[in-house]
Amino acid sequence: MPTQEKSPSLDPPHTVAPGSAPPAIRAEGLYKVFGKRPENVVRQLEDGASTEDVAAQGVTPAVIDAEFEVRPGEIFVVMGLSGSGKSTLIRMLNGLLSPSAGHVHVGGSDVAGLDAKGLRTLRSEEMSMVFQHFALLPHRSVLDNAGYALKVRGVDKQTRTQKARDALEMVGLSGWEDKLPSQLSGGMKQRVGIARALAAETDIMLMDEAFSALDPLIRREMQDQLLDLQQRLSKTIVFITHDLNEAMRLGDRIAVMRAGRIVQIGTAEEILRAPATDYVAEFVKDVDRTRVLTAGSVMTPVPSDAPGDYTPVAADTLLADLFAMAGTARLPLAVLDGENRMLGVIEEAQLLHAMAGQEAHHG
Repeated sequence: MPTQEKSPSLDPPHTVAPGSAPPAIRAEGLYKVFGKRPENVVRQLEDGASTEDVAAQGVTPAVIDAEFEVRPGEIFVVMGLSGSGKSTLIRMLNGLLSPSAGHVHVGGSDVAGLDAKGLRTLRSEEMSMVFQHFALLPHRSVLDNAGYALKVRGVDKQTRTQKARDALEMVGLSGWEDKLPSQLSGGMKQRVGIARALAAETDIMLMDEAFSALDPLIRREMQDQLLDLQQRLSKTIVFITHDLNEAMRLGDRIAVMRAGRIVQIGTAEEILRAPATDYVAEFVKDVDRTRVLTAGSVMTPVPSDAPGDYTPVAADTLLADLFAMAGTARLPLAVLDGENRMLGVIEEAQLLHAMAGQEAHHG
């Protein structure tokens, strides 16, 4: 897959359109309160008590009334600042934390209702997790680390070795199988963590700040790697990050959290163009819109007297690329979908307006 910026304006090829399949994950009325008598605190919050009111009782409401669905094959990003509740939320999805109230449905199971054996099965066969700090076993080889989830599951050595080798090849670590984690760079360690999740062959991957410990260049490479793998494998991925640019680049849809609550869910483009609250608007104000908004977001309907000499552009072409084309391309532009059907046009006026809007936004 090319490593250019990923457009969120249209469903990517791997994303299942809304309504065409049951959700891979569904959260309903999800609460997590740390402290005494959490059920009482949940009732107070449901009755309208503020976070400050209940915090004064010496408890911490980490997640409050979270509701969302994750579609099969999409990258669903949960984004928020430190302390917003996003890591607590992801740990309730696979039962590492039990909710104080509410439900998490994965397939036909309510995670909160699973016993210890059911949770082990969920984590080994349906959901794998990639952590921020790699969580590799230091005295086991790269190959053994990549195949460890399969070993826990009881898969025979020959099968798990082959699956681990295949997964390491997918993340670009062929030839490193016999090394120890201490011999790897940070980026390579995280690739092993991803290979372990891939070798487990779960449909769902949970990634908790998976790239946050990496320096910016390596982080960018890992984002490219993830997008490339997703193009080939179409996993269902829940990705936690505090980095807005990372969220905008990776997410098919993004859930923005603040103080335990999800305040908006939408594509990067939807959140930029129509922030639901002043908090979200402030959060996204410095985003480079030319790297998120696309031809599809500035086009107008095809005129009835459309001539046949438009310059074609894909609907997911970024505004930055449109601006770069403006000096040499013949205007108007014809915006096409993946099957070369004409969706709309971009006249010179729309392009100039988009440019002016970007300049105004930054200054």
